[in-house]
Amino acid sequence: MSAVTEKVKAGLILSELPGHQSRENVTIASGQDLAFGTVVGKVTASGKYIAYDDDNSDGSETAAGVLVGGDIDASGGDKAGVIIVKDAELNPDLLVWATTNDATDITNGKADLVTLGIKLRDGI
Repeated sequence: MSAVTEKVKAGLILSELPGHQSRENVTIASGQDLAFGTVVGKVTASGKYIAYDDDNSDGSETAAGVLVGGDIDASGGDKAGVIIVKDAELNPDLLVWATTNDATDITNGKADLVTLGIKLRDGI
């Protein structure tokens, strides 16, 4: 089972800057249970990250990166996480979107990622 999981995880990141320069250590806010590949937004007031939702109005309505440090279950309290924040190529088919996002929200989120320098390319 873990071999399949690792293959899927490896397929999300097509390329990134050397030395993990595309990544940033962040805090995933309490109450979140996020899967690897989840598109996240940054809550302005706390500086913590939650699942991106284009309908929010707390800062997380702008996609700020993609969770790549593994699945994070912060349902019981804040947890450390790692996200891609810039200069990378990702497979858009393996991005995870909150179920509250519709097709327009996802299009807007992808545009936010592109603005960060995250290119979305089909995987091999």
